[in-house]
Amino acid sequence: MAGGEKTVAATAGARGREGEDPVAALRELARRIRCHAVRMTSLGRSSHIGSVLSAADILAVLYGRVLRVDPENPAWGERDRFILSKGHAGAGVYAALAERGFFPVAKLLTHYQDGSDLCGHVSHRGIPGVEVSTGSLGHGLSIAAGMALSARLDGQPHRVFALLSDGECDEGSTWEAALFASHNKLDNLVAIVDYNGIQSLARVSEVLELEPFLDKWVSFGWSAHEVDGHDHAGLLASLTRLPACPGRPTCVVARTVKGKGVSFMEGQVLWHYRSPRGAEYEAAMRELGGEP
Repeated sequence: MAGGEKTVAATAGARGREGEDPVAALRELARRIRCHAVRMTSLGRSSHIGSVLSAADILAVLYGRVLRVDPENPAWGERDRFILSKGHAGAGVYAALAERGFFPVAKLLTHYQDGSDLCGHVSHRGIPGVEVSTGSLGHGLSIAAGMALSARLDGQPHRVFALLSDGECDEGSTWEAALFASHNKLDNLVAIVDYNGIQSLARVSEVLELEPFLDKWVSFGWSAHEVDGHDHAGLLASLTRLPACPGRPTCVVARTVKGKGVSFMEGQVLWHYRSPRGAEYEAAMRELGGEP
């Protein structure tokens, strides 16, 4: 397609071909997710590109190597469940799903267009691979914890992963879910926090200080550790050794950079809501090695 990116192979290819360097493959997948997202937000004049770029490496590792899912059978009962609690970064999940083979890559060009089912906040309506519509921050971990408890009660083997923003950890509902998960010993639940240090209008430390952040999760009864959220090898190691501690839910605090991969977007509050257009769009795509 014009200006497009060809998809990677759906199931076996996403796991890596024999002899292929898995970290290099994940790095390439993350680059493609970033290219798709910049193109999508530019065409649709939508927001939150900074949030997508900070999470792209996490999404690449999850969809490239970690999540047990089947694009040919999205409703497979034993699939892992993934909840994008920071639902405003939906463009990144759509891109990852398309690259994994859940729907054609060409569909990404309809993102945020009139009549499209690729909404700005991630939506499950008509989109294979999306478990639930999200975007009302502070709800995703509660949904994921409920799914994890349901799996436990039903004797099901799947895991539940939730990707949170740091900003939504301002909300009490997140910590209520954290208490619930620990109390119920949900070691089939993994929370990943995209800690890029910036929320909608300011830096997290200015809005509501979260530190000592890791200590909070530990004090709530979770097995918690930090990782560089752009280190594919580190993310892969963290997300394949699960549960980190039997009997406890796992929290991975991924330290990231908002706008990662595009120099003039990195660490800038502006790119929470601004969409790349014109020269900015072309410059971003050049830096990412993508076609405008």
